[in-house]
Amino acid sequence: MPTEELYLQDIVNSIDSVKRFLNGIEETRFLADEILQNAVLMKLVVIGEAAARLSNEIRERYPEVEWKSIIGFRNISVHAYFSVKWSIVWETATSDLKILREAIIKILEIEFPDFELRSDTK
Repeated sequence: MPTEELYLQDIVNSIDSVKRFLNGIEETRFLADEILQNAVLMKLVVIGEAAARLSNEIRERYPEVEWKSIIGFRNISVHAYFSVKWSIVWETATSDLKILREAIIKILEIEFPDFELRSDTK
């Protein structure tokens, strides 16, 4: 399996994990739950890392995806953790990731027509 495909699938799988983590969770509970916050943030870091490792060619072919923002968020989360705004993490996790997942699935379908989405869930 090409490396690009693996990175794209890591993004989708991380999004799916966030969705599972937040299933039935309200924002107030998320904002009060350090473990849940850190679990979600870790998956957002994985998404940013995978996006950063994609080739420039892939990122340039799909400018509708906000690659720079995704990678930038990862960098802030890792290098300036103390400045993470949990309300932004919540908004990203509950709104932006659905749109990103749809975009990544389309990229996988175009770039790797024979792809089968692997699941990391057991």
